[in-house]
Amino acid sequence: MSVELDPAKASPVTATQVSRAGGGEARMPLWRLLAFATPTIPLAAMMLPVTAYLPNYYAQDLKVDLAELAWAFMVVRFFDLWFDPAVGLLMDRTRSRWGRFRPWFVLGAPVAILATYMLFMASPGIGGAYILLWLIVGYSGQSMSQLGHMAWAATVAPGYDERSRVYGWWQAMSVFGTIAILLMPPIVKFGFGGDFSTGVKAMGWFTIITLPLATLLALAATGEPAAKPHHETPRLSHIIAMLRRGSVLRVLAADICWGTALSVSGLLLFFFFDAVRGIERGMAGLMLILFFVGALAGAPIWRVVARRLGKHRALMIAGVAWAIMQLGVMFLPNILWLGFAIMFLAGLPYASGPIMLKAMMADVADEERLESGVDRTGLLFSLLTGSIKIGSMLAVGGSLFLLKEVGFVAELSGGNSPTALLTLQLLFCLGPAILALLAVWFISGYRLDAEAHGHIRRRLDDRDDAAGV
Repeated sequence: MSVELDPAKASPVTATQVSRAGGGEARMPLWRLLAFATPTIPLAAMMLPVTAYLPNYYAQDLKVDLAELAWAFMVVRFFDLWFDPAVGLLMDRTRSRWGRFRPWFVLGAPVAILATYMLFMASPGIGGAYILLWLIVGYSGQSMSQLGHMAWAATVAPGYDERSRVYGWWQAMSVFGTIAILLMPPIVKFGFGGDFSTGVKAMGWFTIITLPLATLLALAATGEPAAKPHHETPRLSHIIAMLRRGSVLRVLAADICWGTALSVSGLLLFFFFDAVRGIERGMAGLMLILFFVGALAGAPIWRVVARRLGKHRALMIAGVAWAIMQLGVMFLPNILWLGFAIMFLAGLPYASGPIMLKAMMADVADEERLESGVDRTGLLFSLLTGSIKIGSMLAVGGSLFLLKEVGFVAELSGGNSPTALLTLQLLFCLGPAILALLAVWFISGYRLDAEAHGHIRRRLDDRDDAAGV
């Protein structure tokens, strides 16, 4: 069964105009690519502060108990565990005149905007139930928009190297959005004399204003190619076989580790620099910005490495480098300029993960369609977005519960016990380093390189041509 949004008018969507590179691979014009990637700016701007800023803001400024925070941020992930795959399945069954993924991309925007307002404009007196409700609404909207956008990108970039290019610009724009929203609190504080609370609210308004504008820009600039028909009737056995596929499991496992590493470091950054290093939150926010400046600078580097060595090898090199940089935070002396330098260097390898794992999952979707005869692009990307959220759940819930158990109190800052401060330091520095190395280990056995993917694409094209597609 398919979801017919307008069955009377359903027709193929005009594909985005592409050019051909010297090697014959289709390339999207740069101006279209930039317009297409623009929604990643507000979507990233919405999500990072939810993990990095809101827990600290709720605990320190709105006086929400750490246990309530941990409960809310963990429970919402159990909702995501089924919501993302459900949306992915519906996307794969959707047939409309507007495409398969674009309707879901549009539908999520107003939901995300409403939740952003309720989360970022929250007042003192809220509790875990309030936070949980609007986290569910927010992640629902964000999932529909991001998943629709991510899967849509796979259809407009069918080639191995072109996918690295598209997701590279995707990540660059996402990092730009992250930097832009992280600048809100320093601008409010140093430019207008506002406090931390006002800076958090400015973050919310940035997303509320830019998300609808970016959504319209992407829709105006980029079409969606017509969906390929299923060559076999979709069956439950196909899903089970897909989840047993080594390439799927390796990408998902690496993504869980990579996403959890970022979530842990983002969540604990303000706690760590305030309590362990004695650096106030405004300055720590500038360090976080520099981390993402490093990620922005690293994005083109990893695209070049992937083109020369393969996507999985680029990720492995980046994972080792990230682990080294993260450990450097723990062992370097507490000198402010060194802190800024190491945060920038840690951002350089981080960029590889979001680029390569998305591009690899798009390649895996081709492998799956060839083997099963069923296009499961939406479902596969829903597993990818779901794995990120699993990492976030483990990071937020586990870290906050552990800090609560060792007696850490946010308001005490450096006045916490030595045990609490050591636990915080190990969680922030050692935890992400171990997770990055685990991602390297998982992806080391990945075998779907450029040559293998080229063979898959040729067989798919031959089969589609024979079927008159």
